[in-house]
Amino acid sequence: MAIIVVLDMVGATQAQYEQTANKVTGGRGLVKGRSDWPVPGIISHVAGPSPTGWFVVDVWESQEAWERFAETLVPFAKEAGMPEFTPKVYPVFNVVTE
Repeated sequence: MAIIVVLDMVGATQAQYEQTANKVTGGRGLVKGRSDWPVPGIISHVAGPSPTGWFVVDVWESQEAWERFAETLVPFAKEAGMPEFTPKVYPVFNVVTE
């Protein structure tokens, strides 16, 4: 079952996001397509500034796909100096991609 993952990263910056994304893509800059992800299973990804830091909302094909990605993401985020964050995960009822 698909899931929504919300990361509300209080105190995180765009520069930290960009540094983390660059690590995720193996040095190719921001993620721009599904093939840029180090693991399969991403359906959609959006990120931007929030009043308190940085905000990300992903849709993943499954909890397992998200967890595989999180194993990659967390060390890169720590390396970039991002504050600790706790993902909020919700079930998906409907996904529209086109």
